Amino acid sequence: MSDEKEESLISHLEALRETLLECIISLCIVFPFVFFAAPPVLNKIIDILIGSTGIKLNYFSPMEVFLIQIKTAFVLDLIVCCPYIAKKIWEFLLPALYENEKKFIKSVVCISSLLFMLGVAFCIFVMLPFVIKFGLSFSTANISPVFNISNILNLTLIMSLSFGLMFQMPLITHALIKSGIVSYEAISDKRPYVIVIILIIAGILTPPDVVSQITLGLPTYLLFELGLLFSRKKS
Repeated sequence: MSDEKEESLISHLEALRETLLECIISLCIVFPFVFFAAPPVLNKIIDILIGSTGIKLNYFSPMEVFLIQIKTAFVLDLIVCCPYIAKKIWEFLLPALYENEKKFIKSVVCISSLLFMLGVAFCIFVMLPFVIKFGLSFSTANISPVFNISNILNLTLIMSLSFGLMFQMPLITHALIKSGIVSYEAISDKRPYVIVIILIIAGILTPPDVVSQITLGLPTYLLFELGLLFSRKKS
């Protein structure tokens, strides 16, 4: 019996190794293509962020923009390969799951991915342009803003990931209530505590300024209320 378990463990590890290797190979194959696509994508993102403000982004070292393009290519590489990687991971996990578990995980992954993409899109198209315009409102005749391209794009990356994660709030709320971990009445009565927790998490995920924290915290709380409403209708 121990020999069978050992062989089973070795076969699972071998399957995991092959899955990870195929995922890494896919990333390596796609990277050269997305590297050449990175500059126009980068320019499009900058156009969305600065809009009609008329500001120009600056860089302060010769290799700064090139390194940003490489970072953008890595992100695009992950985005393009994500469906294939998810497929390979799903194929690895599939034999060990029951039919009801397959349906549950599939629905959760689909909804979670959709919410993440909506969060990223909302951040790039709505919130970040607002944050930049808000920052520009403090300029005067004696104070002129100078925006560094690295700072702007790092802010974009951090905020996009933060919004993508926090947009999972309706799914988390619904899952907690549906699984019976908490009841609808219990969590709805704890709204003040939820607000505090959301603000704390928003403070951790965003840069240390009040505007970024509020722009993340407010939509997250509204999504929490949406999750509550959806759970109430289902119950």
